[in-house]
Amino acid sequence: MAMIEVDKLNLSFGEGAEANQVLHDVCFDVGDGEAFGLVGESGSGKTTVLRCLAGQYSHWSGSLAINSERLGRKLDKARCRKLQMVFQDPYGSLHPRHTVETALSEPLAIHGITDASRRIDSILTKVGLPTNFRYRYPHQLSGGQRQRVAIARALILEPRILLLDEPTSALDVSVQAEILNLLADLRKQEGLTYLLVTHDLGVVAHLCDRVAVMQQGRIVDLIESASLVGAVPEHPYTRMLVEASRHYSREMAEVGADLTPAEAV
Repeated sequence: MAMIEVDKLNLSFGEGAEANQVLHDVCFDVGDGEAFGLVGESGSGKTTVLRCLAGQYSHWSGSLAINSERLGRKLDKARCRKLQMVFQDPYGSLHPRHTVETALSEPLAIHGITDASRRIDSILTKVGLPTNFRYRYPHQLSGGQRQRVAIARALILEPRILLLDEPTSALDVSVQAEILNLLADLRKQEGLTYLLVTHDLGVVAHLCDRVAVMQQGRIVDLIESASLVGAVPEHPYTRMLVEASRHYSREMAEVGADLTPAEAV
């Protein structure tokens, strides 16, 4: 059963001769409980797809459906209860003058959900944070802790789908694995469906079942994530991304090995 269905999704900015089409007949589906990745270079349209699903863009054409129910162009509360988005920059997505408690209680108040205190304690525990963190401000948290709060905020309405926009790219390498493991655990525990946007093929291989490769607003390849590790993809653009990723990792490792501790800092 498909939890997310995207069919012939098109989107342009501007009008007439000045129109710039950024999505071209994008089609894919994501199964219930599946983690699905969108990869490609910057400007390929990955995040734009997420924003159409999240209701941030409403002038798209085509068809979007969640759990077999077609989405309209107007964002409503029902859609927000079904899917939520985790943004790339956890510091930018959290209000600097709001405590964690305020950030988590606001969605509950908007949707008229009671028992906020218990729900906040429960969701903080699920994302691996002490319950007394509810009184802290974003500047009192590390980057990883802020992203855990952002994940908690997305989950507090108990959605079935998370849209993940580069959820680890703004974090230190040492923290990225912790957040990925948290997301993997939450998916199993809560039966969540993920649609993940990333540049990091290692993240896709770790978290996703399948991946769609985007280039210039089009899906050019759709493969199993396991094909990104060890195998040589058939599509030339996918092969280029994989080779570039392996070359980048090897080169950075060699550069890092040659640096003194002072230079590395």
